[in-house]
Amino acid sequence: MSSQTADDHVFKALAHPRRRELLDRLKDRPQTTGMLCEAFPDMDRCTVMMHLKVLEEADLVVAKREGRERWNHLNALPIKEIHDRWISQYAGHAISILDKLRSDLEG
Repeated sequence: MSSQTADDHVFKALAHPRRRELLDRLKDRPQTTGMLCEAFPDMDRCTVMMHLKVLEEADLVVAKREGRERWNHLNALPIKEIHDRWISQYAGHAISILDKLRSDLEG
């Protein structure tokens, strides 16, 4: 069994610029795999599918079949969980440092 956590899968998925671009394409609406392939003409279908698989393993993309089409839906919840766990805590710390700096400069 892998020792990787869900966070590790999300960070791995978000580490690649192409996967972030795929998520950006899914932000406004679900798209079929074919639509995503058309949006990235410099990548072959197998490469797009490989990136989608990594995104699915991180639970960032949920794929649903409708007939012959595979619709890819963004699941932003893992990104929110990363934000809540990591980013918001560090942002709060940075804000407190800036607030202290402002107080020191004013006082």
